[in-house]
Amino acid sequence: MRPETHPPALLLIDLQRAIDDPRWAAEGPRNTPDAEANVARLLAAWRAAGHPVIHVRHDSVEPNSTYRPGTPGHAFKEEAMPAAGESVVAKRTNSAFIGTGLDDLLRGRGIIALVVAGVITNNSVEATVRMAGNLGYATTVVSDATYTFAKRDGRGRLWSAEDVHALSLANMDGEYATVATTETVLATLLPG
Repeated sequence: MRPETHPPALLLIDLQRAIDDPRWAAEGPRNTPDAEANVARLLAAWRAAGHPVIHVRHDSVEPNSTYRPGTPGHAFKEEAMPAAGESVVAKRTNSAFIGTGLDDLLRGRGIIALVVAGVITNNSVEATVRMAGNLGYATTVVSDATYTFAKRDGRGRLWSAEDVHALSLANMDGEYATVATTETVLATLLPG
């Protein structure tokens, strides 16, 4: 799965304090309660291996957004704090490839494989993963290092966070990416 000359980059999406604002869970609790712990495990393994880590930060231009620069929510979560030398890509839309230099950054480093974790599964994660797949990146989504929230559809039906997460992962799996757990990623995409 991993090209020998170019290890996969760990791409962490929107792991900022903003996601802990209670407004996100207004329709019901999130899924994957251990996601941040799994992100921390992935991050520690990537750093120990000396593999590239890229943090995507959402810089919302919406005045009431929990992700707006200058607000407490704009800061990275403790488990996903960038270290010196790790790239931070700022975005203003759901896809980390739109209006950013992410594609140029990856191609400039010869990176052709991505391991993606973060939030929200059916929003920024899925939008980024679909585009990554379309751009030709070998992409893996870490199912237990991503999460979402309950969502109401256009008919008024409330879908649990677990159902929204599962459907979003199903949308990505196969055509755009491979979906795997933290354990599988650590066992197959990293040496040793």
